[in-house]
Amino acid sequence: MLHANENYARIKPTYLFAEIAHRVAEYQRANPSAHVIRLGIGDVTEPLAPAVIAAMHRAVDDEGGRGEFHGYGPEQGYGFLREKIAEFDFRRRGVGISAEEILVSDGAKCDCGNFQELFSEDVKIAVGDPVYPVYVDSNVMAGRRDIALLPCTAENGFVPSPAGCDADIAYLCYPNNPTGAVATAAQLQEWVDWANARGSLIIFDAAYEAFIRTPGVPHSIYECAGAKKCAVEIRSFSKTAGFTGVRCGYTVVPDGLCAYHADGTAVELRPMWTRRQTTKFNGASYITQRGAEAVYSPEGLAQTKAAVDFYLGNARIIKEALSKSGYSVTGGDDSPYLWVDVKGDSWGFFDRLLTAANVVVTPGAGFGSAGEGYIRVSAFNSRANVLEAVRRMEKAL
Repeated sequence: MLHANENYARIKPTYLFAEIAHRVAEYQRANPSAHVIRLGIGDVTEPLAPAVIAAMHRAVDDEGGRGEFHGYGPEQGYGFLREKIAEFDFRRRGVGISAEEILVSDGAKCDCGNFQELFSEDVKIAVGDPVYPVYVDSNVMAGRRDIALLPCTAENGFVPSPAGCDADIAYLCYPNNPTGAVATAAQLQEWVDWANARGSLIIFDAAYEAFIRTPGVPHSIYECAGAKKCAVEIRSFSKTAGFTGVRCGYTVVPDGLCAYHADGTAVELRPMWTRRQTTKFNGASYITQRGAEAVYSPEGLAQTKAAVDFYLGNARIIKEALSKSGYSVTGGDDSPYLWVDVKGDSWGFFDRLLTAANVVVTPGAGFGSAGEGYIRVSAFNSRANVLEAVRRMEKAL
């Protein structure tokens, strides 16, 4: 008999954003003339930077025989990209990360979901609540049952404390998805000290670090003393450079970072992650990686920063409007997301905005029980759509 993986029965049958898409499609079928503005899913809308497009065109020419042709590339990523990442994302910020510690992938979501494969089924997991669903669902699919939810509330600034946490692996995401909150250096250092004291691991999702504008807010977990002994960091070009449709990200696995066999023997995680990737992944494409490399050119840095600033401008517009309407709003300053306290049923508020304003947001309940009573609003859209959505929401609310 063909037995199914019964762990899939322990997760919601429909992924959050698939459920939103279904509800919106149903509404549009019933109201075909409605102009729906989507401020729900965090998908970029602005074109790729011209420097990135030019680099990808040159790479296409290479693949077309006008330059050096590339077939299978290194699963860990091409050296030209790994070196740029190490230099610009870390060394220029005073963080000692080498190119060898960086492994390129086809996106942060994949790495966030796949890294748990390196660990036994009985490890204890801790995640914030509300939380990006992939952290929880990927561990449930793997058969883990000991998953602690750490409340992220207005009272703790949506940054949980490690006090009393007995997890083997803690997932942290800052700037946070979905709340838009940021963690201070002191708060992250507390987590690093906790992990080193316990022999635990932090999986740090820094997909939104390019949106940080407040001085002193850490861009990397490795800005904390001792973090290379207890943390991996996952980043993405999706929001930094608009690569949601191109797909490229990377994970940093420092030298000497270890887990342990049952007999106490230490085993380094980077060779394990490399082995996993070389078995199940053929690497991000050459064309994609040349585009990512161009992000670090003088033109690419300026152009991608301008795009991020544009989305932050959208966030400020939305935040000001909702605040004036009497809602408490977190995020939007160092993040493209706004976390809005609606003091009620989040799916009901979703339906209200969809039907009364033709605006799509994300119900907080989809991110966990602590998300109930909130909605997440994304700043990823055109300025014209954001202004129109704000006008509609102000009228509807």
